[in-house]
Amino acid sequence: MTNQMLSGQVAVVTGAAHGIGLAVAHRFAAEGAKVVVTDLHEEAIGRAADDVRAKNAGAEVVSFFGDLSQESVVAELRAVTESSVGPASILVNNAGGGVIKPFLEHTADTLRATIDRNLWTVIWCCRAFLPPMLNAGYGRIINMGADSVRNGLLQHAAYNGAKGGVHGLTTGLAREFATSGVTINTVAPCAVRTAALERVQEIDPAFAKHVIDVIPMGRPGEVDEVAAAVLFLAGKDSSFITGQVLSVNGGSTML
Repeated sequence: MTNQMLSGQVAVVTGAAHGIGLAVAHRFAAEGAKVVVTDLHEEAIGRAADDVRAKNAGAEVVSFFGDLSQESVVAELRAVTESSVGPASILVNNAGGGVIKPFLEHTADTLRATIDRNLWTVIWCCRAFLPPMLNAGYGRIINMGADSVRNGLLQHAAYNGAKGGVHGLTTGLAREFATSGVTINTVAPCAVRTAALERVQEIDPAFAKHVIDVIPMGRPGEVDEVAAAVLFLAGKDSSFITGQVLSVNGGSTML
């Protein structure tokens, strides 16, 4: 199809075994991109890659598993990407997952895990994939932030520390590389209807109600609604947008 908006592009989507990342991978494949999907678990990301291929006829999909908070693993991801489908022109830093609990109930391990999953993954991926984009004079980096950074959501202090770092990294990189042809933006969702939210609703329904009640639209977001925002920022029509936080939040924070 000649009208596919990402035809000829190579996209890396981290944290793509389920939820938002998987929805993004489907959108990209449907729009003609060659997609590299990554996650921590080999079987889960293999199933996700198979799902994307099955639902998007002819899509080129490569799966990779590993801990992207480790620089050496990210270097391997870049090497696999380039040897399989070519240099990435789109990077979606969706890998994450915080330990959500009152700040003083955190341990050194849970704090470290929260920062590793949500900030170090983004730092290492940006450092690995930016240079080829700069050499090409074109690229799109979309980082997954969090609306809770702006609204101070209950029990999210440590998570917000990590995601706030992502927001700050976005603006710093966007200014540094503003004339390069590479745009760097953040998509910041509120609570989204995923398996993770369903687990919270089962374990702590009162807390789940709280995180949904702060959304004026009265419901969680859908993964496809977040993926639609990512797709827009990944395309050529967003060429004059950089250093921005696009909130997909049902109004839970407003300008």
